Amino acid sequence: MSSANPSGHNWNRKPKAEEEEDDPFDKMISRTGCASFHYAVQECMAEHQDWRKCQEQVKSFKDCMMEHEKQRMAELLRRQKQHQTTS
Repeated sequence: MSSANPSGHNWNRKPKAEEEEDDPFDKMISRTGCASFHYAVQECMAEHQDWRKCQEQVKSFKDCMMEHEKQRMAELLRRQKQHQTTS
């Protein structure tokens, strides 16, 4: 059974400029500082169409996101402590 729209990712699809600007996911990734790593994963996937061949890019993106999360948690803790001392 085939369908006109196959399921899964279309790694070759190039988004329109306005879609890139309005995409909440892209905005979220940009705020992390890890956008270049995310785009490297996307480019690798478009080229190879096999995530197993993109492990270096995936690891770099993961490491960046983990560092961002660590910094975010440290900032939240700092704000909580600051709030507790001013209350």
